[in-house]
Amino acid sequence: MPLETIIIQTIVNGLVIGSLYLLMAVGFTVVFGLMRIANFSHAEFYMVGAFVAYVSVVYLKLPFILVVLLAFTVALILGLFTERFILRSMRGDELSGMIATIGIGMILQSLALVIFGPDPRSMPAITSGALQIGSAVIPNSRILVGVFSISSLIALYFFFHHSRFGRALRAVVQDEEAAQAQGIKTSIYYPLGFGIGVGFAALAGALMAPVFSVSPTIGFGPMVKAFIVVIVGGLGSIPGAALASLLLGLTESFAGTFLKSSYADMFLFGGVILFLVLRPQGFLGEKG
Repeated sequence: MPLETIIIQTIVNGLVIGSLYLLMAVGFTVVFGLMRIANFSHAEFYMVGAFVAYVSVVYLKLPFILVVLLAFTVALILGLFTERFILRSMRGDELSGMIATIGIGMILQSLALVIFGPDPRSMPAITSGALQIGSAVIPNSRILVGVFSISSLIALYFFFHHSRFGRALRAVVQDEEAAQAQGIKTSIYYPLGFGIGVGFAALAGALMAPVFSVSPTIGFGPMVKAFIVVIVGGLGSIPGAALASLLLGLTESFAGTFLKSSYADMFLFGGVILFLVLRPQGFLGEKG
């Protein structure tokens, strides 16, 4: 295969993967900014989205646009109930909240193992055909995944910046005390914020399902990468997370293409560690 073809395909794959990591990272950032806990069940909500997509496509034969919306909605509802009946009583106790999210993740993963078993499952391609760029042939399914991912991020941006409810939620995430001083009833935004956060994890899982196999343990790797995006981008910085996800996706794609798999992760995580040593606040974070 010509080098030009390999490079183009690698770049496209990196951009698609990076956009999905950004979806997860944005959800993680919303939950952390709102509740000040690291949501370790994020991986399992990603897995929930992937299995919702699998069942919807393989058994229900739904169009993919409905599949994506259904995955987000299922996780949103689960998130609302999780915050209301589990995490709300631990509000202000970050350690207990973090431990609770670990337990929630284990429950979701165990349920998936009971229902679907441990074996990976493959989804059919969401669309046929391919786009030719030079000598490279890019499957339309990959392009569609990237388009859905970017569209979701744009929708979230407009929700946060151009809707009254979204602006209030953003104010609570950024500074709860200032939001309360403005008369915002912050308590009603906790379940919504947690629901949206895990909803975006599920959205990423649903979009990734046609690209990779689906299994109960599928979410751990993407969650780690999303956490890297959050830290490298600068904690709480969405523009920084966007830049970090782009670079992480491209780095992972090129490392996976040109290095042995045993060296690819070592190169990736080694680079992240070196970056954080040189710039611990991340790309756009502020020095403490």
